[in-house]
Amino acid sequence: MLAEDETVNVDELLAKAEKPSADAMKLHPFYRGKTETALKCTVRDFNDFAIWYTPGVAAPCRAIQADPDLVYEHTNKWNTVAVISDGTRVLGLGDIGPKAGLPVMEGKALLYKYLGGVDGVAIMLDTKDPNKIIDTVLMLQPSFGGVNLEDLSQPKCFRILDTLREKAEIPIWHDDQQGTATVTLAGLMNALKLVGKPKEEVSIAFVGSGASNVACSRLIFGWGVDPGKCTMVDSKGILGLHRGDLEKRRHEYVDKWRLCQSTNRDGRQGNTAEALEGVDVVIGLSKPGPGTILPEWVERMNEDAIVFAAANPTPEIWPWEAKEAGAAIVATGRSDFPNQVNNSLGFPGIFRGALDVRAKTITDEMCYAAAEALANHIGDRLDDEHILPNMDDWEVFSREAAAVGVKAQEQGVARIEKSYDELLEHATQIIGRSRRLTKMMMEEGFIAEAPED
Repeated sequence: MLAEDETVNVDELLAKAEKPSADAMKLHPFYRGKTETALKCTVRDFNDFAIWYTPGVAAPCRAIQADPDLVYEHTNKWNTVAVISDGTRVLGLGDIGPKAGLPVMEGKALLYKYLGGVDGVAIMLDTKDPNKIIDTVLMLQPSFGGVNLEDLSQPKCFRILDTLREKAEIPIWHDDQQGTATVTLAGLMNALKLVGKPKEEVSIAFVGSGASNVACSRLIFGWGVDPGKCTMVDSKGILGLHRGDLEKRRHEYVDKWRLCQSTNRDGRQGNTAEALEGVDVVIGLSKPGPGTILPEWVERMNEDAIVFAAANPTPEIWPWEAKEAGAAIVATGRSDFPNQVNNSLGFPGIFRGALDVRAKTITDEMCYAAAEALANHIGDRLDDEHILPNMDDWEVFSREAAAVGVKAQEQGVARIEKSYDELLEHATQIIGRSRRLTKMMMEEGFIAEAPED
């Protein structure tokens, strides 16, 4: 509940919330893209072309043919991730197609480079066929150190990820699942610490049963939250054994039916309003709002309620509305409000760590390691408006990377060995280089100054 001397200027807050979209419509056509290819080797004169291309390049080609692992030494494969989508579930916009989804994937590539020092390449696929997507990713493997799947509709996204993780020789990551879940878990760790509620006793309503919340529930339950005390809500209501529609399609909606069986021990029925009644936490990853979650529903949650309204691009309920309704801690997926719980805090550091030990996959245990590093990094700055570091606190990505790299080695999925300190030093160096390079290019005019409003 807001204190008596606190006032909320809703018009100012709404204007602030709408400004990023207005700025995006000006700056996207101004820059005509967010990333480009730049050289990382010297070109002292035209004679160097004989080294980087023919005839000199034949020597590393033959070396790689003899020892395929040398591709990581002679090329940029070691630091390159493909960001792949079919545009069927972009942000909260739905199936907008591969061309319309390209700005998001370019944005992802930007974050990979600036926050993780990783070279991301945006690739949009003009197919919705999961088998073709799987085959395409497998065929692209030689060029990339890893793959970030993005904005794929469900239920096919689960099969695509599971199949590729089984068949691929490089890490395959679905950020809407694993990335969102990792950062949400980190935020929950610290939020529960602030309100003093033990994870074993807490009750959670997961509003939205898409890829993000299904993955969130998996990691959160694995962390120690009792699934029987929790409920999942999809567009047709609360999940449970009463959902005959999902039982009939259990072979198609495998994860949803599994959650029907493991959650909702009390047999609740109804919709979001009923799911929020008397619970400690709501994690919203559903229809963008506001109005998807109403203030009067928050009022009926338990004391010291925690509200994660993380739908993009607009939260299910405005943060000030949730606070006025009595929530103790409110988080969204946006950087322009306090408590951003967004996968951008996770994937750059997680993939940095995976690449630096040449991990074969990214396990849930590696995600737990990243979540703990992310949650712990806030230190004594932890309060109800700072449950996680923000993206300006770039050291957190290095610490995530080091934690992930160590865990990969412990689990036997790393191809090379490095100590925590070696991983931390390397990640700090390469991420710092990306930030300094961007700053230098802006100062020197290679990146044009953004136009004034």
